[in-house]
Parts: sequence; structure tokens; C-alpha cells
Amino acid sequence: MLEMKKILVVGLGLIGGSLAMALRGFEDFEIVGTDRSPAVREQAAEKGTGDRIAPGPGPELPGADVVVLCQDPAGITGFLKEHKDRFKPGALVTDVCGVKTAVMEAAACLPDGVDFVGCHPMAGKEVSGIANAEGGLFRNTHFIVTPGPRSTPEHLALLRRMAAHCRFGDVIETTPERHDAMIAYTSQLMHVIALSVCDNDELFACQGFEGGSFRDCTRVAALDPAMWTQLFTLNAPALCRVLGVLEERLGQYRRAIQSGDREGLSAMLAQASGRKKQIDLERARGDDVRPSF
Repeated sequence: MLEMKKILVVGLGLIGGSLAMALRGFEDFEIVGTDRSPAVREQAAEKGTGDRIAPGPGPELPGADVVVLCQDPAGITGFLKEHKDRFKPGALVTDVCGVKTAVMEAAACLPDGVDFVGCHPMAGKEVSGIANAEGGLFRNTHFIVTPGPRSTPEHLALLRRMAAHCRFGDVIETTPERHDAMIAYTSQLMHVIALSVCDNDELFACQGFEGGSFRDCTRVAALDPAMWTQLFTLNAPALCRVLGVLEERLGQYRRAIQSGDREGLSAMLAQASGRKKQIDLERARGDDVRPSF
């Protein structure tokens, strides 16, 4: 009887726990989850997270064909350095971090024969933890892949099959630098805006007057400060660039409103509104799905 191959998921929070659930039944792989917290491991076992819950990664690493690192950025980079000589030769190592350049640089410590491919599942919730994990979390979402210098076609094909099994809507391949530049604009900037709006005493003074637009804008503000401090600082150059563009644009709006420049303000509103309508139309047609960027 052939020995089953093994996927080891390290870190069973919202994303790691959901991946371990979604990957169950994938080809001939055993899905093994582990977490440093005994309470999380117990809850993961109760939820049927993966095929088996291990007490720690140490004994599992030498036999793991695929290792998925689902900790926070510092946890991922620290794990790579601590365990760099314990990965199985020929193994595929990947991660789910929202910043790719810093993680890919940390992965350079891995020995030849261990392939690191950066990944970023574009899925989540306003709540975190294993209690909120679910196998259907990734349905119709984007799965971003940033290959490393030693990445093989076989491992990239394996990741695509894993993504299909988890019901991702597509797989998008790009560079770590391009990923970080785009995520700075589409995700991190939105979090800074939400946090800035909530960091105002009017938040409490205006209770009961919030409309849907306010709730949509501030939805992501109830975040994990420790993790997002890491994400913001690790991607500081790209994030600061888009923050600078936003600051300039906000200044243009303020000056137009303050001076009563209705013609200029109307032109600005028309341009931005037109762009939003255009991208909504492309999304409705399915034109927003790009195989690479």
C-alpha cells in the first residue's frame, strides 16, 4: 500500500483553519493541522479541521510534502529561519501572508531543493480565529501566487489544483513587488482610511446616524492591531506611495469645496464616478478576472 502524501498547515486561525477544512479530500494527501495553542488545536479537532491535528510541527515537517504557513508575518519569517533545515527535500513550502516581498526574502534561507512559492488567498472576514473558520471561505475569491527563483512547474501546477479544490475563482500569478504595490492600494489603503475615520470622537457622537456608506467604509477597522502593524510596516514603501497620492487628492477636494469651485469639483466627481462605473461594468462582464498581472 502506497504511503499517503501530506500537507501540513501551520497556524489554525481563520485562514489556516479554513484551508485545512477546504483541502480535505484533496487527491491522495493527508491534511494535517497544527497550532502552538492547545486550545486552538482542541477546537480545531472538534470542528473536523483537516484529517488530523498534530501537537506541533517539529515531528511532522520531515515527512510533509507541502507546508502551508498561516501565522502572522513575524511568525512566518521566524518559522522559516528556525526550521529551515527540517523541511523534506523536494517539499513545496508556501504561505498566506498579505505581504509577499518580505516573506520571499526570508524564504531565501531555505536550502536548495526546498521550493518556496508565496501565496495570498484574497478572502477573509471581519472576525478571526478558528471559531470562525469555514471550508467555503475561499469560494469564488482570488488566489494570488508569487513564484520563487527555484519554483518548479510541477509545484505551480499542484498549487493550481489545490486552489481549484478549495473553490477559488481564479489563480493569479505575479511578482512579489507587483503584489505588494497592488495590495497597498486595494487593501492596506482601505484599512488606513477606515481606521482614520474611526479615530475621531464624532464616531460616538454620531451613533444612530450611520448610513450604509459609513458602515461599508469602516467595516474593516475592527482589525488585529499587532498583525496590521506588521503588514503596514513591512510594506511601507508601497503603502506610503499610495497614501501620498490619496493625501494630494483629498487636498484637491478640500480646496475645491472650500473655494466654492463647483465646476472643478463637478469635473473631479464625474471623472471618479465614471471610473467606478467602468470597473463595475467590467466586473459584471467578467473582464476583471486576469490570469496574470
